[in-house]
Amino acid sequence: MSIVKLQSSDGETYDVPIPVAKKAETIKNMLEDLPNADEDEVVPLPNVNSQILRKVITWCEQHQNDDPIPDDDGVEVRDKKTDNIDPWDQEFLQVDQGTLFELILAANYLHIKGLLDVACKTVANMIKGKTPDEIRKTFNIKNDFTTEEEEQIRKENDWCEDK
Repeated sequence: MSIVKLQSSDGETYDVPIPVAKKAETIKNMLEDLPNADEDEVVPLPNVNSQILRKVITWCEQHQNDDPIPDDDGVEVRDKKTDNIDPWDQEFLQVDQGTLFELILAANYLHIKGLLDVACKTVANMIKGKTPDEIRKTFNIKNDFTTEEEEQIRKENDWCEDK
């Protein structure tokens, strides 16, 4: 089986089977644009460190036989629900917040729609049902509103609160 060498931002190189690497649209397009590249050529990925690249490769190996995910234009509402994450993906994404957000950035950079979707659903589940203060605490976000500004925003958005 043909392989492609992927190099992380910190210089680590990984030999990845081409079908696995092609789960990343960015890499797939690179390989299609350079059909005569030899197997010793390295694909640099300056926006992805080795820890995250290893996780991305693991995810792509697990999902290499999955059907491609269509663009959002044809996606039904049920596909956008956050409670339909595969058990393997749930376990895979049980990581610290920093790693989760790095995976989201890597999936976006590499155009791996499936990984981006499940990682974002994981973040959405972390937010679901929480108050703004709980969300701030979960994600270590500083509240930079004054008490008066916050009260004004609550009044303006009162219509969307569940009562």
